[in-house]
Amino acid sequence: MQKESFIETLRRKMPRGSLRGQLVRYLVTGGLAFAVDYGLFVLCYDKFGWHYLLANLVGLVAGLVINYIMSIVWVFSECKRVLENKKTAEFGVFAIVGIAGVGLNQLLMYLMVGNLDWNAKVSKIVAAALVLMWNFGARKLMLFRERKNA
Repeated sequence: MQKESFIETLRRKMPRGSLRGQLVRYLVTGGLAFAVDYGLFVLCYDKFGWHYLLANLVGLVAGLVINYIMSIVWVFSECKRVLENKKTAEFGVFAIVGIAGVGLNQLLMYLMVGNLDWNAKVSKIVAAALVLMWNFGARKLMLFRERKNA
């Protein structure tokens, strides 16, 4: 008997149509988007010497684009897309949720770094984890509520 691969195990245990499967895929997507976001943040903050809020914004925008593409093609591919035939409106709602997330992220960064004097890099990680949950929940409720018909 052949051993099941990690990917096959994931597919079996976390089907695309299940909420749990979507959350796991969103966490992977969020992880990739965050890697790009964080990498750009560190590059702009450490190497270019930009203000932490500007460096944060640059990373967040890049992460938003990656998150949208992966959410459509991988995370919520088994869901009816509320605005599937209105791609501009769909991206607009997706972006509005993201912009609210950016605002929340910026506020958290300001509170942690500006008021509590926490390390900017540690604060970035804490803020990202909290905002990831906001983004998943809001996008799921607003754009990807129902499963496609089989």
